[in-house]
Parts: sequence; C-alpha cells; structure tokens
Amino acid sequence: MTDSTALYDIPGPRTRKRHRLYGIGATLAIAALAGWIVYLLFDTGQFTAEKWTPFEYKGIQELLLQGLGNTLKAFAYAAVLSLVLGGVLATGRLSEHRAVRWIATLLVEFFRAMPVLVMIFFIFVALKVQPLPALVAGLTLYNGSVLAEVFRTGVNAVDRGQREAAYALGMRKTQVMTHVLVPQAVRAMLPAIISQLVVALKDTSLGYLITYEEFLHAGKLIASNLDYDLPFIPVVMVIAPIYIGLCMLLSWFANWVARRQRRNPKTEGVDIAPAEPGSLLTTGPQGPPPPPDRA
Repeated sequence: MTDSTALYDIPGPRTRKRHRLYGIGATLAIAALAGWIVYLLFDTGQFTAEKWTPFEYKGIQELLLQGLGNTLKAFAYAAVLSLVLGGVLATGRLSEHRAVRWIATLLVEFFRAMPVLVMIFFIFVALKVQPLPALVAGLTLYNGSVLAEVFRTGVNAVDRGQREAAYALGMRKTQVMTHVLVPQAVRAMLPAIISQLVVALKDTSLGYLITYEEFLHAGKLIASNLDYDLPFIPVVMVIAPIYIGLCMLLSWFANWVARRQRRNPKTEGVDIAPAEPGSLLTTGPQGPPPPPDRA
C-alpha cells in the first residue's frame, strides 16, 4: 500500500518504472530530433568555412560589438523608464481619487493593448523622432503599462491585515505603502518584473525595422552579404546564444537581489530572549500593585 499526500498519491514501483520508461523514450526522441537538425545543417553546408569566415575579420567583430552595445543601451533606457512609468501608473491606479484612478486605468489599458511595433512606428514616422528615442519610447509605454499591473497586483496581494495594522498605528498612506506594503510585495513581484524585462530586452530587436543599428541589425547586414554565401544560419547560431546569455544574466541578477533581501536585517526575524522566572510582572509607573484584601 503506497503513501499519499493531500495533493497526489505517491507512485508505486510499477508507476515509477513506467515513468522511467517515459523519460528514456522522451530523451531518445529529443536526441533523435537534435541529430536530425544537425544532419540537415551539415547537409546544406551551414558549417562550411566560407560561411564562418566573416567572423574572423576585425570589422565584422567590431560591427557585432557595436550592435550589442546599442542593444544594451536601448534596453537600459527602456528598463529604467519602464519601471518608473509602471510605478507612476500603479500609484495612479491605487489612488483614492476617482479621476486619477480612471485616467491611470485608461492609459494602462490603452498602451497595454496597443502592439509595441505599432507604437514604435508611430513615434518614428508620425512624430519624426530619431531611431533610439522612438525605440525606447515604444518599449517604455508598453512595458511600463504591463509593469503597472504587476505592481498593483503585488501590492493588493499583501494581506489586508498588514494595511489595517499600519493605519491603526497612525501611519499615513505614503508610509504604509513605502514601509509596509511595497517591501512585502517586492518578493512576489520580482519574478514577473524580471520576466517583463526579458521581454523588453528581446523587443529591442524591433529597432532594426526603424534602422536602429542594434545587435540584430548588425547580424542582418552580415547574413545578407553575398560575398560569404549568405551566412544566415551561422549568424543566428552566433547571435541567439548571446541573447539567451543576457536573459540568463537577468535571471541570475533577480536571484541575487532575492538573496540580498532575505539577508536584509530589516526583513529578518528578531531573536527574543527566553522568559525567566520572576520577570512576568513588572512594576509600572504608578508603583507596585496594592496588597490583597485579607478580610
């Protein structure tokens, strides 16, 4: 007879054996698919020296590094401005004033529903803004509106008793938000914030559509070069791991921030000394208690 939990039954020997067979079968299928893809790459000549020769030239390397730097610059601007805009819009949505709340809600719903590419093109073409500001503005409006909902949901997810206890102590709303609600909500919001920043990082690749010389734009210039037999797949194999590495770096940074928060003395528990005999009753400012009535 197998053990069980409140969520599921612990699998028995036959079930574990069946799951092991499923795992082996899935692993073999994935390995076969990967082998088939590698075979196709070799069969179409994607690993020939002619297609990989461009990456040996200093000019190509400098072009890729310049594009990567432009990507990181656009992402840095968009990330900071998105966090600021998200905080402002979330504050408006949490406001007690109906007009402010309605305006903030309208802006959030509009920019969140609008495709980010449409906003980038509108700012670039209609408003005649330079490529970098147009890209940053489009990413900021979209990701800021999404982060506003993340912030609002995180604050509302904090137990209502925390808010009521803070108000009972005489704290103002600003103090309740900054000292009670937001510090507790940050841990719950952090995965969603990092996930949205990863989206912003990947969306910087839309800059090549408005002639912004970012990382993907540099890769497109190399891939469309007829002198190297259109090395499209090699360019993808070089650029894709760098994007993946940047996203993993963001995840590592999020874990590092979470660990620092757990070690923060403001959030750690306070050790309480054990009670000692004779220390339960203390003498107040009015003097010792009156003797008991012996009548």
